[in-house]
Amino acid sequence: MVGHDGRMSTVAEFTIEPFVEGDPGPHVRAAIAVAEAAGLAVDVGPFGTAVEGESAAVLDAVDGVVRAAVANGATRVSLQLTVAG
Repeated sequence: MVGHDGRMSTVAEFTIEPFVEGDPGPHVRAAIAVAEAAGLAVDVGPFGTAVEGESAAVLDAVDGVVRAAVANGATRVSLQLTVAG
């Protein structure tokens, strides 16, 4: 996942619970808003959300994404990072 400019890319995949298919609650919407505000590409899937960008930007945003989810009612946040290097 090395970008066209030679920088490392990272994907962070989140599953934020409680999970209701087709109806992301405020805990999910808040997490997505933080990621978007950080300038990350956001892909909302049926079972989770992935954000992608330059490694430093993703790693800097992860704390805010998790905090926003929990502050807005998440009962569990599962996170997986994939770093290209």
